[in-house]
Amino acid sequence: MINIPVLLRKNKGAIIYSISLAILLFLLKWLELRFVIFDHALEIYIGAIAIIFTSLGIWLALKLSKPKIETVIVEKEIIVTRNEQFILNEAVINQLELSKRELEVLALMAEGLSNQEIAAKLFISLSTVKTHNQNLFEKLDVKRRTQAAEKARRLGLIP
Repeated sequence: MINIPVLLRKNKGAIIYSISLAILLFLLKWLELRFVIFDHALEIYIGAIAIIFTSLGIWLALKLSKPKIETVIVEKEIIVTRNEQFILNEAVINQLELSKRELEVLALMAEGLSNQEIAAKLFISLSTVKTHNQNLFEKLDVKRRTQAAEKARRLGLIP
């Protein structure tokens, strides 16, 4: 067993020397810190203000960049009644100068087929389908396939 009082008496000089070195080191570090703070007080003050305003700016930017409008998605069931007797509006076809192939492409587009599927179904190239799409968009004055299909139904071009 180790006897602590005997150990302390044997190493009394080393323990006192260690404690005095620790106190001296603490005193030196404290003095160094005091001189650093006094010598560089303005820089420390400016740094603290910079940190405060930077964090305030980040917080404010996050608050201002949040969208103020909440998007609500409403799903409704829509019942569409179709006339079984569809009559093609020839007057509108002549007015818009639509070709038979453009009408075919428009009908397949309204069914939801992709350009590749339309090309395969009509035995034409993909670039031809894209050309017909552009012509249809210009003639119907629309920008999207869904708009084209909806306008064509309103005008009586497709069932």
